[in-house]
Amino acid sequence: MIVVFIEKPGKIELREKEIPKPKKGEALLKIKYCGICGADVATFTGNQPFTTYPRIPGHEFSAEIVEIEQNDKNLKVGDIVTANPYFNCKTCYSCERGILNACTSNETMGVQRDGSFSEYIVMPIERIYFGKGLSAKTLALIEPFSIGYHAVNRGHVKKDSKVLVIGTGAIGTFAAISAKLKSAKVYVADMFEKRLKNALKFGVDGIIDVSKENLSEKTKEITNGNGFDICIEAVGHGATFLDCIENAAFGADIILIGNGKNEVTFNHSILLKKELNIYGSRNSLKKDFVELIDLVASGSVEIDHIISDIYDKENAIEAFNVLLHNDGSKFKILVKMS
Repeated sequence: MIVVFIEKPGKIELREKEIPKPKKGEALLKIKYCGICGADVATFTGNQPFTTYPRIPGHEFSAEIVEIEQNDKNLKVGDIVTANPYFNCKTCYSCERGILNACTSNETMGVQRDGSFSEYIVMPIERIYFGKGLSAKTLALIEPFSIGYHAVNRGHVKKDSKVLVIGTGAIGTFAAISAKLKSAKVYVADMFEKRLKNALKFGVDGIIDVSKENLSEKTKEITNGNGFDICIEAVGHGATFLDCIENAAFGADIILIGNGKNEVTFNHSILLKKELNIYGSRNSLKKDFVELIDLVASGSVEIDHIISDIYDKENAIEAFNVLLHNDGSKFKILVKMS
């Protein structure tokens, strides 16, 4: 089988490997589509702080079951599925308290263990979720959707909350969609006009092009000088975290999704003065996957507009390189693995 292989930062290629054999409690999956996450690109460039090498990237995927034992989930050969890619130890303090997404020994596919950019993978049956009739393309979007969805659920987003999402890549856009599902007033900020226009397809209430507009001035205009009730950082830069602090209302929530290596310095007294709630958000939970599959299958939300390109597996390396020079026109790239 063919896999995408990152030997070390900057060195990526297609390689051949043996098809894995499932053990007791596992299924053999044939990958249908695999999404390229910003974390995968960061693994390629060496900017993902948690990646170990060498590594097969990928954790956003859909698949067809090709081999599975009898199971209590009624999953069977031929089912189109997705899966939870965050492996937890089940014994640490976080796992004992049910915070499985923040396991202290977490291993995410494509980061600390080999991922889904492979024609076949094995997966514990307990981690596999039936697609309920969703297309393989749509199912490959459930994992990134779950990241934004989980993040929004970390804060106190409710009807008519004024929400600012900084960053309209896939995760930021999915966070904006998740906030809209709670009937919030959602505004998104970015420096890429094409990304902002794409976010409008998902019903956001306003866009702020920070390459042309002053974010603080726009915030005052939108919120009558009060600041946003919830600010979501989906970039991973220190500067955008500071933007969240500056543009948050007194008593607001700040939710951090963006992941980066850079440190940031600020006067912590502003957090006290404004009595801000700061929430980190990592990965997602089984309930997030299950709820979103139901939600998308019901027709309540359309998410396929976020797909900008689909590459065949033979051109997967080209797809990674395209994202290195993204001018904002690439929202979510999928690779068709089979």
